[in-house]
Amino acid sequence: AQGKGIKCSLCTKALKKIQALAGDDPDEDAVAAALQRGCTVLGRAKGKLCQQLVNKFRDQITEGLQNGDTPRDICAAMGICRS
Repeated sequence: AQGKGIKCSLCTKALKKIQALAGDDPDEDAVAAALQRGCTVLGRAKGKLCQQLVNKFRDQITEGLQNGDTPRDICAAMGICRS
């Protein structure tokens, strides 16, 4: 269950960053740009993981951010964190 913890904290951290980049009331373009930039700031190894995550769950992340869900809630909805 430990891998889940690491993935969960990475997911939450990445989404916090993406959320900050997207702004308070992001449209789809703002979220898309934030998804692109959000992963690069995490460094090479984590950035790669982050990118895979973003590609796989793009719609869920976009929807979550637009609904104003917390990063933790979004990660839980994607099954990465335990809710």
